Amino acid sequence: MKKTERNATAMHDGDFRASVEATELPENAFRELGQDEEYHPVMHPAHDYPEVTPYSVTMGLILAVVFSAAAAYLGLKVGQVFEAAIPIAIIAVGLSGALKKKNAIGQNVIIQSIGACSGVIVAGAIFTLPALYILQATYPEITVNFLEIFLSSLFGGVLGILFFIPFRRYFVKDMHGKYPFPEATATTQVLMSGQSKSAAGGGQAKLLVVASLIGGIYDYIVATFGWWTETVTTSAYTWGQAIAAKTKLVFSCNTGAAVLGLGYIIGLKYAFVIFAGSIFVWWIILPLLGTYGAADIAMMEPDAIFKNYARLIGIGGIAMAGIIGIIKTWPIIRQAAGLAGRELRGGNSGAKKAVRWQLDISMKHIAYFVFIALVAVLVFFWVGVIGTFWQALVAWIVVTVIAFLFTTVAANAIAIVGSNPVSGMTLMTLIVASAIFVAIGLNGTSGIVASMVIGGVVCTALSMAGGFVTDLKIGYWLGSTPRKQESWKFLGTLVSAATVGAVILMLNNVYSFTGDTALAAPQANAMAKVIEPMMMGGETPWMLYLVGAILAVVLNWLGVPALAFCLGMFIPLSLNTPILVGGLIAWLVNRSSKDADVCKARNDRGTLIASGLIAGGALFGVFAAVTIMLGKDAPVNGGEFLPQVLGVVAYLGIIAYLYFNARRAKKA
Repeated sequence: MKKTERNATAMHDGDFRASVEATELPENAFRELGQDEEYHPVMHPAHDYPEVTPYSVTMGLILAVVFSAAAAYLGLKVGQVFEAAIPIAIIAVGLSGALKKKNAIGQNVIIQSIGACSGVIVAGAIFTLPALYILQATYPEITVNFLEIFLSSLFGGVLGILFFIPFRRYFVKDMHGKYPFPEATATTQVLMSGQSKSAAGGGQAKLLVVASLIGGIYDYIVATFGWWTETVTTSAYTWGQAIAAKTKLVFSCNTGAAVLGLGYIIGLKYAFVIFAGSIFVWWIILPLLGTYGAADIAMMEPDAIFKNYARLIGIGGIAMAGIIGIIKTWPIIRQAAGLAGRELRGGNSGAKKAVRWQLDISMKHIAYFVFIALVAVLVFFWVGVIGTFWQALVAWIVVTVIAFLFTTVAANAIAIVGSNPVSGMTLMTLIVASAIFVAIGLNGTSGIVASMVIGGVVCTALSMAGGFVTDLKIGYWLGSTPRKQESWKFLGTLVSAATVGAVILMLNNVYSFTGDTALAAPQANAMAKVIEPMMMGGETPWMLYLVGAILAVVLNWLGVPALAFCLGMFIPLSLNTPILVGGLIAWLVNRSSKDADVCKARNDRGTLIASGLIAGGALFGVFAAVTIMLGKDAPVNGGEFLPQVLGVVAYLGIIAYLYFNARRAKKA
């Protein structure tokens, strides 16, 4: 027995040494596991590593503040919230290297996890709450204050964390290799670059840095100087305009390096489904509406038809796909609830202790925290928003049910495409909530305030759930302790919520959300457009939502991933086309040799390059935001001939770089 134990210990220590020296992820990190096959993370499960330290917490909070401010400004300026996880990971790796910290990978995960609260909290807040300022111009009796913005973001973020934790094991562990996790993949590759000490590892780190610089500088030039157009479109040409005027047919493609890299990691399977959803909307629905629709629709530009009509079909589809997803994951939901119930009754006291990298906050504590959070939300709605207890209770029930059930939908979307359709799900929440509020007598301006604040809570909760699955997947690949990621996520949420609230108030004072100098805030404007007629009297496009819902049911019956397809319907064609291009490049790289080992090596190299393009684009997106914030006017060159031609040339160049550089890999 003792000999066996010694041998086991020796083998264990050997595994530990191998793990410590690891400069790349295990071979089975991105594929499905075979029968009885296990995944072993970079950090050995049986050993403790420095994770939560004064350094990691302090840096995480500082970056959460900085990126919350930058993301809020950019999101309200142009409607795009950059993903903070990747640039924060780059900064964390750079700082740990400069400070010569040993075993820094665990600390870097915590820095990234805390700091990444910024992007998800910002998305939840700016997509909804500025609508109150927009409607305030028409209805001066509407009031907005810091406490409403702060608490809406805080409670939404907290609920998103708590509601997702029971599903961590399913999405992160049980579905290993079944989802592409594009953003998590890129961020993990960045964090792993800090581990590289050997020649091979150093080469990988160099490749990642070079790809990041190429992708970052490429996207920065487009965003700040406009040397070539960001979107190549047929509507920029006379012949394209003639076709669009007659048939409403257009074609467009974003030329950004980051989106191309995203498509590569997603792969052709999901990329094709997403693109098919776009084609269905832009080449079938739009021409039909433009040809056979009402006269006022026929007079609209294709973009206007998409935003005002066709996109709404996608919203209905996303909502129904979400419901279908809830039904399919109901056993998981029930299992999580059952586990919580057993722990509350003390039924798991004799259960086998989980290894470090699979330790979550106990379900007993999660149940207590959920109870406290929900009580706080109810009091907030009653005292701070609505004023009537039974109406506040109805609002509270709506938020609780929708936020909990759609948690899995948000996580699923992030796991598949790296993009959370949170604005679409929030729009559907606003529609449902507003219909209920009107039925119980809560309408007018008080109904508008209640709906938007509640929408902010739901939007932030879903945004947090989607972002949190990325953090936990990164931790899973690397071997971090989930409990530590989960615990310190709350502090990051608190700091980010306070920062976002202050920034929104400041930007409203400086720029305003209405008038000549108004910030665009496209999502908030869309929310305002939906909520106003429902609360003040008007028509709601129920038929379009119903068409989308029926379509999702049919797609599911046909075996087509309904959520991915409907995401394609909701996201503009210009962003879905490069995803398909990236997926096609990945497909070609995977079939570039008859030797399977060579193809794998090339695909791995391509994934590293694509991760670099995403990382560089995200980081330099921050630099672009700062540049614009300092006074540089954003370029406007979408319709000129020369920028369009240069855009095509530049895009072909970045495609060639990705494809041919990936093919340089040799069999290990």
